[in-house]
Amino acid sequence: MSDTLTLSPDTTATSTHRPRLAFLGLGWIGRNRMEAVAAEDIAEIVAISDPSPEAMDEAAHVAPDATRCDGLDALLATKPDGVVIATPSALHAEQTIAALKAGAAVFCQKPLGRTEAEARACIDAARTADLLLSADLSYRHAAAFLALREAVEAGELGTVHALDLTFHNAYGPDKAWFRDRALSGGGCLIDLGAHLLDMAAWALGARDLRCTSAHLYAGGQRLTGDAVATSVEDYAAATLETPEGGVIRIACSWNLPAGRDAVIGVDAYGAQGGFSVQNVNGSFYDFAAHRHHGTQSEERIAPPDAWGGRAAAHWARRLAEGERFEPACESLAELAAAIDAVYARAAN
Repeated sequence: MSDTLTLSPDTTATSTHRPRLAFLGLGWIGRNRMEAVAAEDIAEIVAISDPSPEAMDEAAHVAPDATRCDGLDALLATKPDGVVIATPSALHAEQTIAALKAGAAVFCQKPLGRTEAEARACIDAARTADLLLSADLSYRHAAAFLALREAVEAGELGTVHALDLTFHNAYGPDKAWFRDRALSGGGCLIDLGAHLLDMAAWALGARDLRCTSAHLYAGGQRLTGDAVATSVEDYAAATLETPEGGVIRIACSWNLPAGRDAVIGVDAYGAQGGFSVQNVNGSFYDFAAHRHHGTQSEERIAPPDAWGGRAAAHWARRLAEGERFEPACESLAELAAAIDAVYARAAN
């Protein structure tokens, strides 16, 4: 089973096995993913851990019987079948590898690693342990983006030769570690651009992308040379090419004065038509999808669509069905390599 889902009214696991899950990191995203898994009633939440007592208390409302643990080692001592990781990016690879070595499958917030090397170390650990490994590339599970992928796969657009992807977050992150390069691995590119590059690969099947230009800025100042590796960018723009000659353009930012909360979109163009996915009224969560025929457009998907926690629930369902290591998770290293390539091009 691939690391995505087809929307269906039947979301019941085919196995009676209820995996025992532990949650490491209980901020907003960690709790949201926990709530999504709990709502599906496909797993038992046995352990939780976060440095914040308040976060632990909030999580206990969702999983009142879960053991409260002081860190990853204590969490793994409960012998979970799987661990959901939602901690600062610098910890992802180390914690993922530790969990896999302890015999637990992993669902990790993106980025899986701050670099391709870290991501590949995680994948190698999952392969060695023969355990399921997924990252929270949540937009794959939104109905509007699924409609885009299905249109491309059905050949509705012909060969897609141009793709524009945008993600501007007018607020930016609210945690200090996001602004620390050592902890985050980068700025808006690794935070938001990761979703854009993943969408290009996932929706179009684009592989072996070559970055031809990249521009990074912090506070309106261009970052070049050594500053790229030591600074945290708040605006990124890049152009990449596919081996077939297709062009992919991405732009993402934090704190951009966009006149709305967020600007999120994908526009795909082929010889036989176009397709767009856009957020509605500046929402981070509501998306509409349209298929374009010349100057005419037809709506394919309209909100609402409660997609936010589907990736975590899907991973838990796969775990319940007994899935083990899947080579498709190699795409997580390819994604990290594409991000590395954009940073490298911007530095030159």
